[in-house]
Amino acid sequence: MLLLDSGGQYKWGTTDVTRTLCFSKVSNRVKGIFTRVLKGHIAVVLSNIKKERNGHNIDKNARKSLNSVGLDYRHGTGHGVGAFLNVHEGPQGISKNNYVKLKEGMILSNEPGFYKKNDFGIRIENLVFIKKIKSKLLFENLTMAPIDKDLVNFKMLNKEEKNYLFKYHFNVYNNISPFLNKNEKKWLAKLI
Repeated sequence: MLLLDSGGQYKWGTTDVTRTLCFSKVSNRVKGIFTRVLKGHIAVVLSNIKKERNGHNIDKNARKSLNSVGLDYRHGTGHGVGAFLNVHEGPQGISKNNYVKLKEGMILSNEPGFYKKNDFGIRIENLVFIKKIKSKLLFENLTMAPIDKDLVNFKMLNKEEKNYLFKYHFNVYNNISPFLNKNEKKWLAKLI
């Protein structure tokens, strides 16, 4: 397994993305933990921001699946994102201690994880944008990078989570495929 935390620096903003990739078969235990991290990641992006209001409340939902089996991670679930090398920018964030009201236009990371010292680490990180649709505030993914489905135990996902993952990969394909050659498009299409 490889945990890759990456990003880019541009005049108009900073990107931050993390993926955990699998290069061989992993144990059911590791797959289960990855799936719990994914469930937390999905819980964040599907949050009802008007109801949850702040990062403190959303953080609880992100940790719920891991906490149900006695697992957790030490970092916040997300941070505000700035520009010119200021990838961690407040005041907004998703963490146990962040009570700043989330508002339309804010950009945050969504990055639950799990780490076992000297063994493995898991993190799934996207950048999300708070968008107003009618009277609702919703997260919209800015990150277009596939999630390694070989690490997912689909039996642990409910229907809403499975639908989210399918739609996310479909959106990744639609946004990225115009820039790929035929073989790359074929590879990306397999991930849907």
